[in-house]
Amino acid sequence: MVISWPTRLTTLCLCAFTFSAFTCNIAHALDQVATSEIADIAESATPRAASTESQGHQANGGDDEGRQGNGERLSEKSEDQHTGQAKPAKSATIRLAESDAIFQEITALNKEKRQKLRIIALAPHIVESMFEVGAGQQIIATTAHADYPEAAKDILQIGNYARLQIEKIVQLQPDVVIAWKTGNPGDDLSRLKKYKVKVIYSNPTTLSQVADELLMLGQLTGRETAAEQAATAYTTQLNSLKTRYAQQAPIRTFYELWSRPLRTVANNAWPQQQLALCGAQNPFAHANDDYPSVGLEQVLVTLPQVIIQPTQHAADTPDALNWAKWQHIPAAQNGFIFHPNADKVHRMTSRMLDEVALMCEQIDKARQFYQADTPVSE
Repeated sequence: MVISWPTRLTTLCLCAFTFSAFTCNIAHALDQVATSEIADIAESATPRAASTESQGHQANGGDDEGRQGNGERLSEKSEDQHTGQAKPAKSATIRLAESDAIFQEITALNKEKRQKLRIIALAPHIVESMFEVGAGQQIIATTAHADYPEAAKDILQIGNYARLQIEKIVQLQPDVVIAWKTGNPGDDLSRLKKYKVKVIYSNPTTLSQVADELLMLGQLTGRETAAEQAATAYTTQLNSLKTRYAQQAPIRTFYELWSRPLRTVANNAWPQQQLALCGAQNPFAHANDDYPSVGLEQVLVTLPQVIIQPTQHAADTPDALNWAKWQHIPAAQNGFIFHPNADKVHRMTSRMLDEVALMCEQIDKARQFYQADTPVSE
């Protein structure tokens, strides 16, 4: 038996359930699919792709304009000491932004003018990163779910993942809009350009590119020093986690992104990168889609040793699967079902790494348990 579900309804429920802009981005991509099918019985652990159209879009961040590099070099000065103008940083994200005439136009301004820009930030992760580089007070409007830090809750909201209030944005007359390339509605972004609104894109697609984002925002707002400090601290923490878990034994881990229908992560998906960082082995890592639908039986036959169930604000999620019912799988049998904070792990910001570090520690505790085949003492 095959079950079909209305994708549009699932899209809306997915966002309402998680309050996570990242998950809303996934839902927005899935909105292109007419239906998704889940097989009750699968002969192997290879999941059915949710969308053949969205896999390249999610993996590559859209078209060439949205692709970004590795962001390894963080130490070069990014401000001319004589003119106060932004100097090019050597990351692929910055090179991408500099190819845009609008970015070049703005960063040609002196620091004082850039620090007074009136900015609309169209995603929670952009808002959070702008506050981190010290430019939070420059934000005049944002979208729903931009709730960190606390001051972000006071910012005017002019839309959500599904629709932007174009007229309101135009009325606010921002100096620049920072849009989320794969998270905001493409037709709305096109309308903004028709109104001659200046739009710059944010689109981190790898863990290392969070540092690139910080550098880009620092250049844009004349806060290069703070941005370089934040980017360097982030990269140092990321490299530390890579070093700590790179040689650890793999441990079979299932990531429950969404429960109804059951959906997981694969390939270049943001959470898949986090699993790889922790040395976790995802049975569905090489699925045809970055966010595949899977059948319950497909998960059970993999005998996951760990199950990751992100929850909102670390609270229990009513609709999440109760894996304890299947005591034959090691994760349920041994109590290795973990619930990281969805807002933290699903937003492309520095704060994400703290939650991922905790998730890695939990996975490593399970790893030690299985290696020793005895309970780990508290």
